[in-house]
Amino acid sequence: MRPKNRPLARRDLLKLAGGAATAGALMGASGCGLLGGAQQSTGNGQVEKTKLRVGALPTAELAPLHLAVEAGHFQREGLDVEIVTASDGGAALNSTIGGDYDITFSSYVPIFAAQTKGVANLKIVADCMSAVPNSCLIMSGPNSKVRTAQDLAGKRIAISGPGTISELMVKAAMKANNVPYDKAQLMPLGFINMPNAIKTGQVDAAFVVEPFLTLAARDADAVPVLDTATGPLEDLPLGGYVSNAEFTDKNPKTVAAFQRAMTASVSEAQDRAKIEPLLPKFAKIDKETASIITLLKLNARADATRLQRVPRLMLEFGYINKDVDVASMIIQPPQS
Repeated sequence: MRPKNRPLARRDLLKLAGGAATAGALMGASGCGLLGGAQQSTGNGQVEKTKLRVGALPTAELAPLHLAVEAGHFQREGLDVEIVTASDGGAALNSTIGGDYDITFSSYVPIFAAQTKGVANLKIVADCMSAVPNSCLIMSGPNSKVRTAQDLAGKRIAISGPGTISELMVKAAMKANNVPYDKAQLMPLGFINMPNAIKTGQVDAAFVVEPFLTLAARDADAVPVLDTATGPLEDLPLGGYVSNAEFTDKNPKTVAAFQRAMTASVSEAQDRAKIEPLLPKFAKIDKETASIITLLKLNARADATRLQRVPRLMLEFGYINKDVDVASMIIQPPQS
């Protein structure tokens, strides 16, 4: 068993990525054939709007969206999809609320926060991904004194930003391990900056996701401290595709076509070889890193019971002041 304070070797990176193989076997399992069948098509001319602007982030979990374009799944449904890369999830969500995007990917935390505050009437069109072990780690550098969950008390921990899923997962994971999360110094820092921040000691630890998790282990000799995607947070839904209620009400056939295309794509993405070649293109991940990163569990169908876990966590940690009826937000796909 590898000592806790030893950097991850190449074989250990591959073991971490072994979770990717497991995740790959899970990819699409919750969505395959559940949205009316991947081979069904509305046909050209039968959707209310053929040209769609879809907001996205340059992250690995959006590979099925890009695959749906390249493999022709959208085209077979009569859709011409333009993927617009946003600077961050908040910007993408704001552009959808403002009507610049028809559909967008976003983390569930800002989605439910906006819904609760009455900023918008959002509808969940499709699920995207959920956490799997070895995909969302709190890591520390080789010279850090942080080696266990208990060591995190009062320490400087990098997160992607306040009010994000990363902040929520850090707090929830610390609480689950009986560590006082309110004593920690949570420092906003972009994921891209985290490997160097760990290496230089700018922070004591950081909440890291792929591909930066693998890069931190490879380039900064970072070591795992706490896997936040285990125990009560395992399979926690992280993000999905949403739209304004006004758009979904006016374009039900278009939404159904988008759902079918994404189901077909997530099903195809069960074969990791289908999406690895795409990662260098849109996520700017080099081929070697793309081959070993741990992939999140990719989903298509939005399940209210699973998704309800997120606003309940948000309520518990004070992100919102009332629960959200997730079921009322989900656009159910048509029955086959």
